[in-house]
Amino acid sequence: MDIERFIDDCRKAGSQGAVREVFEKALESPAAVMKALGEPKRAGLTKLHVDENLTILNVVWGPNMTIMPHNHEMWALIGIYTGREDNIFWKRTGTPGPGVKPVNACTLLEKEVATLGKDIIHSVNNPLGRLTGAIHIYGGQFFTQPRREWDPETLAEGAYSSEKTIRLFEESNRRL
Repeated sequence: MDIERFIDDCRKAGSQGAVREVFEKALESPAAVMKALGEPKRAGLTKLHVDENLTILNVVWGPNMTIMPHNHEMWALIGIYTGREDNIFWKRTGTPGPGVKPVNACTLLEKEVATLGKDIIHSVNNPLGRLTGAIHIYGGQFFTQPRREWDPETLAEGAYSSEKTIRLFEESNRRL
């Protein structure tokens, strides 16, 4: 796998469906993806490409790491090249009390890609005792888009905090 070619192919593809086709082809060989990106050594987010229309990240989840419910406000594709990622999908309750409730879930294994719509709220868990490597592709500028998150205990809604998310990755690395 050539990362620059992969990025260029995703940029040229344009739509979420077309990018998914490029992505699925790349994930046919998880070993090639791992060779191109390097074997995961620690939890974290690595920017592979960022522009106003497309963000591509190498996301490495620490063992047993969980991220609170959050949204993206843009479409997303998630593909696994090593390990496993469990997603719980949530919807707003529209009533007093907890702001969201779980409505669905999916497990992603190596070579699998999930399609997330613009309005999806999800939480992520790596249920394994080892690192999980995933590529996340977003249909926009992931780092400047205002988003929302929900407290993992109270499910109260608040502004998304990049700093909190970075701390979760750092805490996972300390446990490694």
